[in-house]
Amino acid sequence: MAEHPFAPYVRILGKGKKGSRSLTQEEAFEAMSMILSGAVRPEQLGAFLMLLRVKEESPEELTGFVKAARLHSSAPESLKADLDWSTYAGKKRQLPWFLLAAFVLSENNVRVFMHGSKGHTQGRVYIEDILSVFGLAASQNWQQVADHLAQQQYAFLSIDEMVPRLGEIIQLRPILGLRSPVHTLCRLINPLNSECTVDGVFHPAYAPMHQQTSQLLGVQHGLTIRGDGGEAEIKPDSDCEVRWIRQGELSDEQWPRIFAKRVVKDEVLEPSLLLACWRGEVVHEYGEGAVVSTLAALLVLLGKADQQAPALLLARTLWEQRDRSRF
Repeated sequence: MAEHPFAPYVRILGKGKKGSRSLTQEEAFEAMSMILSGAVRPEQLGAFLMLLRVKEESPEELTGFVKAARLHSSAPESLKADLDWSTYAGKKRQLPWFLLAAFVLSENNVRVFMHGSKGHTQGRVYIEDILSVFGLAASQNWQQVADHLAQQQYAFLSIDEMVPRLGEIIQLRPILGLRSPVHTLCRLINPLNSECTVDGVFHPAYAPMHQQTSQLLGVQHGLTIRGDGGEAEIKPDSDCEVRWIRQGELSDEQWPRIFAKRVVKDEVLEPSLLLACWRGEVVHEYGEGAVVSTLAALLVLLGKADQQAPALLLARTLWEQRDRSRF
């Protein structure tokens, strides 16, 4: 029986401590292209993903994976957004307050393209399920993304529509028992090649990995936040690690908390609270702190402020000036 064409990629990763190595960027591109084309057997896919998981992905591997995924996304070259915002983790301790920060940006001449997934981890709240609270719907294809960006300067597209095979692989998490490299590469796909990108991580080791991969992919202005629940949301009641790409150069810093003490979290995550807070019907200390803190970081990323203090002042002003009747 002849060897399967994908077998060499599994062998590269699985030859033991002394014989195995990371894939080159070119090998990673070819391997992911085969996966997305359906040219890989299920047992090969499982072995490949878990060998990568044990080893941990290298920036070069992720770069190759992302380049393959971009081709399969079939995003129109003419479609542009100012900010690519990935949301794949879901929230379990707090509501996704960062969505309100995205809405504020979209009211201030920033075209925000958000993409993500849902349902792979039980008990989490996902953006795609929250949109209906605001009378919005996820885009179903690239034409709808273009329409939504033109109409409201905000659009959300599920990975299930963008690269369906990746959406299927993400849903393997409860079967494999672990997240796979697909969770990382989806965050970095930036299909519209936006100049500014923001993503979130939970595990400390993944922050520099995301940052270095984005640099290899040519991102000029990037922000990786070790945020609440692995999403790109600054925690207002604890110091937060942020990693930057500025003009292609890497840096990192700790953003100090804006609240001196921890805020007691809500016992139940009620999505309608997001809308009530936007409309000014309720005051939510943690939520508004998260919105302002996250918005401030994005204002620095977008070049609207140069450091945290002035960014916070501008963020509070924009939050107060939001169109409360929009939703």
